[in-house]
Amino acid sequence: MKVVGFTIARNVVKYDYPILESIQSILPICDEFLILVGDSEDDTLEYLQSIQSPKIKIHHSVWNETLNDGGKVLAVETDKALALIDEDTDWCFYLQADELIHEEDLATIQQGMQDNLQDKNCDGLLLNYIHFYHSYDYISTTSKFYKYEIRIFRRNRAVYAYRDAQGFRRGNNEKLKVKLLDAYVYHYGWARPPLNMKVKQKAIMKYFHDEEFIESTIGEKEEYDYAMLNAYLEPFEGTHPKLIQEKVNAMDWAVDLSLYRSKPRPKDTAKNFLRKYLNINLDYANYTLLK
Repeated sequence: MKVVGFTIARNVVKYDYPILESIQSILPICDEFLILVGDSEDDTLEYLQSIQSPKIKIHHSVWNETLNDGGKVLAVETDKALALIDEDTDWCFYLQADELIHEEDLATIQQGMQDNLQDKNCDGLLLNYIHFYHSYDYISTTSKFYKYEIRIFRRNRAVYAYRDAQGFRRGNNEKLKVKLLDAYVYHYGWARPPLNMKVKQKAIMKYFHDEEFIESTIGEKEEYDYAMLNAYLEPFEGTHPKLIQEKVNAMDWAVDLSLYRSKPRPKDTAKNFLRKYLNINLDYANYTLLK
């Protein structure tokens, strides 16, 4: 069974992405890991070259920044990376630069790939998501954040990154048929100091919106206004992946919980109940779930 991990990277040092931790979190169960590095304004290439592993394969790209409609450029770059993966690969394992896998879940994921290797009806494997928000101590369970997404799928030339590369589809907009694993993606994209978050958001939003919208949304604020989400935050009661623990320990900003809802929205409570106890998912699903 051949497993190839892959990701895209650009200005990851400038915007403080935990990409080294991300890559290394799945490196033990990958035969190779391919990184497509875009033209950057910082030391992204040198930073990634610091990973001492023969599994790492680095390629270069130039981003077309005119593709700023709905994050299209992110999908284009992801597809470029996917096209570089060898045909003899069984499973492609995609992680974005702010996503990690817990070391305790690696065995479950590896077993899931092995168990479904011969089941050609299964196009890919679905993972649960934990979205950290504002800090490493709190998570958001609002339905505005996706609960599951495809991160592992069979090598197939018909598969492509969907929309802004949140997930993947095949052929003529066909959803992949997937099985859910009891494993999690730890998403740290929203766990930053408010000042740093504003800088990062302004950079990423230019791939989705015009300058006028960006300025009207966050341009005048000195720090990023996390309260804009109007979310309910839950304390994170688990353990972080060991690879990111140093960043967690270095956290030096506080969260003012008075800025957030005191309890979840009734809609979110109902959706969470149906999903947890009745296995009914009413949220947007970019996949077809197999039993």
